[in-house]
Amino acid sequence: MKTEWDYTDLAEAYLKRPGYAPNAIKQLINIAQINSNSKICDIGAGAAHLTLELVKYCSNICAIEPNDAMRNNGKQRTEKYSDIIWYEGIGEKTGMPSDTFDLVTFGSSFNVCDRRKALIETKRILKKDGWFACMWNHRNLNDPLQNNIENIIKSKIANYNYGSRREDQSNIILESELFENIHTFSYEINHSIATEDFIKGWESHGTVYRQAENVFQNIMSEIKYIVNSIKTEYINVPYTTKVWMAQAKK
Repeated sequence: MKTEWDYTDLAEAYLKRPGYAPNAIKQLINIAQINSNSKICDIGAGAAHLTLELVKYCSNICAIEPNDAMRNNGKQRTEKYSDIIWYEGIGEKTGMPSDTFDLVTFGSSFNVCDRRKALIETKRILKKDGWFACMWNHRNLNDPLQNNIENIIKSKIANYNYGSRREDQSNIILESELFENIHTFSYEINHSIATEDFIKGWESHGTVYRQAENVFQNIMSEIKYIVNSIKTEYINVPYTTKVWMAQAKK
């Protein structure tokens, strides 16, 4: 199944991306009142970063991922969990039955969907009073290294933008008239990551990759240079996991 955003070339590098703040996942689970008998659909599950956090609370998960390479990586990372079933699908057309899930999640994937259509599909597959959740990890741009990297990107890409991933999602959720009881929360988390893996993770940055086009490798070369100049085996990277949740209207 093809989508406008093809992650095939980024799939291996995506394995180096950080997970989400555990406290953010815990609050999400508490709000949605998820337990071992619940059923979750994780849309745009990719390499299972969010799926592996959700399975700590509920093992019955349908993971939806359109890209073959990403889905294969996700399957490998979750193969010990027999109740995590992987499907090919997209946020606008999951292929899942109606009135099925207690929680539908989008981990760094809601922005690659037609969000209005994805909300309609989410409402369809949710049980009555079920919950929608979307989230992203945002880099702390006050961190000197992150700020330097940001300056490199903006110097190479005219009119660089983050798309909808850094927007307040509340408006589009409310405009759908399908959901209510919006919750927004965020938690900071520091990831200690091997320098080599940090650089590899940048190679998976789809937003930069798509906008950079033929200067992507130039950007990566400059990122490698400033990171390697720190001369440390591990890098501490501050992130904020930001979450939006809303409950399906009856």
